[in-house]
Amino acid sequence: MTVASAPGKIVLAGEYAVLWDAPAVCMAVDRRARARVTPSDDGECHLVTPGFTGAERFRVLDAVTDGRRPGYRIELDTSAFREDGQKTGIGSSAALAVALTAALGNSVDVFAAALEAHARLQGGLGSGIDVAAAVHGGVFAYEKPTRCVTPISWPEGLRYRVIWTGVPASTEGQIGKLAAQATTASRSALLLAAPKLCAAWQSGSADDVLAEYVSYIGVLRQFSIDHDLGIFDAGHDQLTDAAMADGLVYKPAGAGGGDIGMLFGRSDAELEAFLERRAPLVHGALDCDLDPVGVRLESA
Repeated sequence: MTVASAPGKIVLAGEYAVLWDAPAVCMAVDRRARARVTPSDDGECHLVTPGFTGAERFRVLDAVTDGRRPGYRIELDTSAFREDGQKTGIGSSAALAVALTAALGNSVDVFAAALEAHARLQGGLGSGIDVAAAVHGGVFAYEKPTRCVTPISWPEGLRYRVIWTGVPASTEGQIGKLAAQATTASRSALLLAAPKLCAAWQSGSADDVLAEYVSYIGVLRQFSIDHDLGIFDAGHDQLTDAAMADGLVYKPAGAGGGDIGMLFGRSDAELEAFLERRAPLVHGALDCDLDPVGVRLESA
């Protein structure tokens, strides 16, 4: 028997811009996908996927094995990625692809193979940053052209909460919609803003990170409007304005339009006070934290 697990992810900076080769910043989170592989009594492939039915349940397996059905009993578990019975948008498919690749190969040296598998799963869309988080863990800067992963230390004095909107969103749908659109001035502005925010994260200064987010969020808002992406829908817009009024920073995480957002400040007390004061705007806080560990074999 082999069991492997891999963490989810939250994109902190450079969403969308990473698709056009700008650097992005991402953190792995301690909600993990698990894949368990055991011998099959009859030599046939038996797939157990709690929460998934029909053809959908085979999508990750077929992507990882390139359509082959190995003669194992395979259990795939992404229950940690759901809240209120809904997906939360923290990279369950990438984490599961990484965990299954590791379990089938009995190895954690899976970055290249998992990137290929997840590309098949997404029809070639995406940057691979969620796969990088699942493989490497921690906080890191990521560059798509080279698949370079550069670890970053979390800035001292920077606190956060993960906010769940209660509305699932489709990252693949957003990226697919964007792919058909022409270059705009706001896209160019985003490609300039993303490296500046990445540099702020790499500086280790909480003040620099918070200050750089202010201009970055403005650029991201205009980018969303110009491309009709609705990044700040599902309550993100109101939370962004409320946080700014209270001297904090809030932004949608990843593709936006639902799923989750990140609330940043300098102390836990001010974050908790905000959540209490702005309770009508907050669907809920997602209980997850930074995971310094990437894919791992849990038993073999």
